[in-house]
Amino acid sequence: MLLPKMTIIRSLFKIGRPSLLLRQCYSSENSLKLSEPAVQKYLRHLLLEHEEILIKSRRNDAEVKRLREIKPVVQVLEERIALFDSIENLKELNKKENQDDEMKKMVKEEAQIYLARLKEVDNDLQSVLFQPYLTEGGILLEVTAGAGGQEAMLFARELFELYEAYANFKEWEVNIASIEKSDIGGIRKGSMLIKGIGVPELMILEAGVHRVQRIPATEKGGRIHTSTVSVAVLPQPSEIELDIPDRDISIETKRASGAGGQHVNTTDSAVRITHLPTGTVVDCQEGRSQIKNREIAMQKLRTLLLQKQEEEQTSKINAERKSQVGSSNRNEKIRTYNYPQDRVTEHRPGGGTVHNLKAFMEGGDLLEELQESLLREARYQTVLSEIEEFSKKYGQEEASTS
Repeated sequence: MLLPKMTIIRSLFKIGRPSLLLRQCYSSENSLKLSEPAVQKYLRHLLLEHEEILIKSRRNDAEVKRLREIKPVVQVLEERIALFDSIENLKELNKKENQDDEMKKMVKEEAQIYLARLKEVDNDLQSVLFQPYLTEGGILLEVTAGAGGQEAMLFARELFELYEAYANFKEWEVNIASIEKSDIGGIRKGSMLIKGIGVPELMILEAGVHRVQRIPATEKGGRIHTSTVSVAVLPQPSEIELDIPDRDISIETKRASGAGGQHVNTTDSAVRITHLPTGTVVDCQEGRSQIKNREIAMQKLRTLLLQKQEEEQTSKINAERKSQVGSSNRNEKIRTYNYPQDRVTEHRPGGGTVHNLKAFMEGGDLLEELQESLLREARYQTVLSEIEEFSKKYGQEEASTS
C-alpha cells in the first residue's frame, strides 16, 4: 500500500523551484498559501516523515513524540489527498462519451460537493498546522520583586497569587515551595511547583519581566510609580532524569515560622535540604505535613540542580549564551499592567491589550486566552521557519544535481 500512496502524494505535491521569498507563503492573517511550492514541499515532507516513523518496528521517545505531533496534520492531508483523487476520477468519468444528461448532472453535483469539502479541509489544515502541541510535565516558577521597593514586593505577591489561581483554574497540581514575605504583606521571592497537561508550554510564556504602573498603596494621592517583578520558569525533571543519592543530601527539620496557626508553629514540619556536593540549599515550610514539605523540597532541589547542569553545559558550548535565569529574559519587559488605564498590555507577537485588569489578575479565561494566542503565534513562526529550512534544503539539492 505504501507505493501507491506515495505516488498519489507526489502527484499532488509537485514541487517547483523554491526561489520565492518566504513572505509569499503566507498572508498577514497568519495563514499559509497552500498552492505555494515551498508550502507544498513542507506538507509533502510531513507525509513522508510520518510514513517513515510509522513503519518502524521500534521507535524512540523523540519519534513517538514527533508522531503524535504531526499525526493530526497528516490525517487532514490524507483526507485532502482522497478528495483530490475523487475529483480526478470524476474528471475521467466526465470525459467518457455517450453520457446522458442525468449522469452529467450527477457528476457535476458530486464535483461541487467534493470542492466544497476541499475548501473546508483546507481550513482545517490551516488550523491544525498552527495548533500548539501540549505535553504533560512540571515546572518550578519563581516570582522575584525587582525595581520598586515595597511596591514591587506587593505586586510580586499579587502575581504569585495570580499564578496559583490560574493553576487551580486549569486543574493543575500546584504546590507552594517557598515564600519570603516583606514587612507590609508583599513577598520578596516566592516559588511554586506546577504540574499538568500544557504546563511546560503555557507557563514558560510567563518568564521575563512584568512591569506594573500604578499609584503605590503606601502613598495617598501620589504619582504613578513603575515597578518590576521578574518571573523565572525552570523545567522540572523527574526522579529518573536526575537521581540524587541519599549520601549527597543533608535533611534538617524545624518548626515552621510565620503565619499558619498553632499547628504549624508547634510541629517540626519545616524541611531544609542541603545538596552537599554543590552546597545548594532549599527550604519548604508552607505545608503542615513534614512528608509533603520534604517531597516538595526534593522536587525543587532536582529542578535547581538540573538548571545548574544545563548552565554548565551551555557555558562550555558557548560562553556568551546564558540560561533563562539571569539572561535577557529577565531584562525584557514582556507585559505591562497599567492600573490607572485598567489595561494589561502584552508586548510580544501574538499579544495585545486586555481592558479588564481586575479580571485578568483573577487567573482565569483572560490569561488563558492570552497564552493561547502567544502559543499560536509562536507555532506559526515555527512553521514558517521549517518551511524556509525545507525550501533552502531543496534549493541546495536541486543546485547540486543540475
